[in-house]
Amino acid sequence: MTAALESDHPPERAWTTDDLDALPEDGRRRELLDGVLLMSPSPTRMHQSIAMRLGVALDEDCPDGYDVTQGVEVRINRTRSFVPDVLVTTSAAAAREPSRYEPHEVALAVEIVSPSTRSIDRVLKPALYAQAGIPFYWRIEIEDEGIVVYTYKIDPVHEVYTETGRWTKFVDTGEPFPVNLPISRITPRGR
Repeated sequence: MTAALESDHPPERAWTTDDLDALPEDGRRRELLDGVLLMSPSPTRMHQSIAMRLGVALDEDCPDGYDVTQGVEVRINRTRSFVPDVLVTTSAAAAREPSRYEPHEVALAVEIVSPSTRSIDRVLKPALYAQAGIPFYWRIEIEDEGIVVYTYKIDPVHEVYTETGRWTKFVDTGEPFPVNLPISRITPRGR
């Protein structure tokens, strides 16, 4: 048992994935950034509806060799762990029914930007996902005029993402597999 569980205070050292594993399964989204525990507020209905609709849409077009899921941890190292809103992973990794994935098992990480996670989803996570070698990243923004999907592909030499599209009507990309997705399909009712 870790010090984090023995009191209301964090451990006297950096948090690790061992500490995450020792915490109760209480539905809270916990992530680690270089040993600092990050806890996000519960997502909104809009956020969750977009994630659900996107997951279903991607799953319908998902070829053999890939799998689509939501909100499963990607363990980058002992002090970095993130939970993308939607993931496309290898089907081999999904077959083992993981509670977490390694970065090399993830083909696409998707984050839906919330007011409390703007900087994390726009700057921090893409930088760290690219550094971990995740080939594709999508960022979904909820703007006044509608939903915008930004797609990125890794430059493996420089370990950064380069933008491959800004989509307001359709997401039309061949990566990580052919996707031709109307934005209306992931837009929640009443939006």
